[in-house]
Formats: sequence, structure tokens, C-alpha cells
Amino acid sequence: MKKVLLLATGGTIASTQGPDGLEPQPAPSELLHALEEFRRWYQIDYRPILNLDSSNIQAEEWQLIARAVYQELSHYDGIVITHGTDTMAYTASMLSFMLQNLDKPVVLTGSQIPITSRLSDARSNLATALAAVEQDVYGVSIAFNHKLIRGCRAVKVRTMSFDAFESVNSPERGDILASGIRLAPEGAPLLQQGGTKLCDALCNDVFLLKLIPGTNPKIFDTLLNMQYKGVVLEAFGAGGLHFIRRDLSEKIKQLVDNGVAVVVCSQCLYEPSDCSIYEVGRRMLATGIIQSCDMTTEAAVTKLMWALGQTRELAEIRRIFATNYAGEISC
Repeated sequence: MKKVLLLATGGTIASTQGPDGLEPQPAPSELLHALEEFRRWYQIDYRPILNLDSSNIQAEEWQLIARAVYQELSHYDGIVITHGTDTMAYTASMLSFMLQNLDKPVVLTGSQIPITSRLSDARSNLATALAAVEQDVYGVSIAFNHKLIRGCRAVKVRTMSFDAFESVNSPERGDILASGIRLAPEGAPLLQQGGTKLCDALCNDVFLLKLIPGTNPKIFDTLLNMQYKGVVLEAFGAGGLHFIRRDLSEKIKQLVDNGVAVVVCSQCLYEPSDCSIYEVGRRMLATGIIQSCDMTTEAAVTKLMWALGQTRELAEIRRIFATNYAGEISC
């Protein structure tokens, strides 16, 4: 029987109706009752460490969660984290970088409907998360709607549907069928010697900017004046920006010259960016930006925060972005 620690952080799964809408509760009786049912198959310890809507989970909470996982990892076969869905992909991605060389399952899950509702998807999502621990699916994953998704490849693509998350630019890690759990042949990245390491330093001074036609170049002056250390740009298509009338490339170069790490990803959800294809992309490459290739926006943002926590040297940040730590990049 697998020994599992469930770390609760709040979210819809633990919410009840309050005067101002759904509010998370630290230990709703329905959640505790569901865990009691699962104890037929698993040895489960329950520990609430946060009680937040995931919109309120930020850098400080990521560090708290990562430290709690690292502290308890040696005592359990795996850890399940219940979490709100809205920023779950960000948390899963950041944990993928903070918990280096992770050799046990760490599975995030939650629900679209509170567990107090008879229509809730909470129990099936918990069952999927526990099955991932049972099958030793090591590394960080999200368990949702009978699917297992690598933590640094998950994106929330639907606000209401049970099928809320998709695995972007990477196969799902597994799914649940009538015959049981089916795992994909592709495993996690090869483990290195030395065991799991906690690398939880990060920098919160990162800004995400989605370009639109006609973006005012002066926005980059503002980001520089606000002393941001990193900027992720969601560019057009394979990686382009406008330079006629409103030349963005000059201001981006100014950021880079002032030591700001600028990472470029595509506004398109699927397939990699490649700034070398078009003139509008090559102008951006010439500024010294870092390409994120086929990373999700969530992975690019959290990896940049994490990279800036390790170093402020742009050359080293470039090396970090070219390194595949947890399956977040494949090109």
C-alpha cells in the first residue's frame, strides 16, 4: 500500500459558498470523507498548508509549497497537492524547476466544481492523482479529467469544462481507461546522480507582455523604469514584432543592454516559435532576446523567474533556457 501525503492549498475543490462567492475552506468534511474512502487502497496523510483561491498563490506560496514537498518527500511514496485550477499550471511549472531531479511523483489536482456538490469532478481527479503515485509516475504532473499531464507542459484552456487542461507540444503522460491507467511510453527526463535537490530561489520581478498590432514602444521604458529584471514577450506567430512607424526592436535592445533578460514565445498555443524565419523575427533576434522555442507561456514565465533566482548573468540565463530540466522544451 502506497504511502501518500496530501498537501492542501485551497482552491475550488475545497470551497463552499460564502457571502461574496466561493471561498476555500481548510478541511471541508466532504474532502476528508473522500480521503477516508481512498484509504482502502492508500495510506494517506492530510495536511493543509494554505487556504487560498489560486489567484492569490504567488512566488512566496510557490516557495512554501516546494519546501513542504522537499521536507516530506523522503517519508512518502508520493505527494498529492490540491490546488485551484486558475494558476495550477504556473505552480506545477515552477515546482518542476524548484524540485530538481525529482525521483518521486508530485501530483497537482483540484476540481472545476467544489467537492461539496454531487456533480463535482473532485473524486475522479483525486483518484487519478493517487493512481499516478501508485504507478510511480515521478516528476511533477497535473491529474485532471482522467489525464496525467507533465507539470511544465500543462495549460488551462477552458474555464468551466471538466476537460480544463491540455498538454501543449508534448504527449500526455497517461490517461485513465476502463481497463485501468495507461502510461505513455515517453518517460520523464533521465535522472541525474545525487538525488532530489531543492532550488527555490526565484525573482518575482518578471513581466509578461502580449504584443498587439500598434503596441506603443514606450511601454518598454516603463518596464525599465520599474526595474523589472526579466520580460517575457508573447510575439506574433513564429516570433515577430512590428518595426514600421512604431519600432519595438530598438526599445527591446535597450532593455537587453541594461541587463534585462527578454524571453520571446509565441501567442500561438501549439508548435514552436522560431524568430529566424522572417525579417520581423530576425530584427528581434538582433536585440539579444532569448527564444523559448516550444515552451508554454507558463513555463517561460516561471523558468525566467527561477533562472533569475539562480543568476543575473544573461549568458547563464541563456544557457538555462537552452537546458531541458523537466521536459519543458524539446527543440
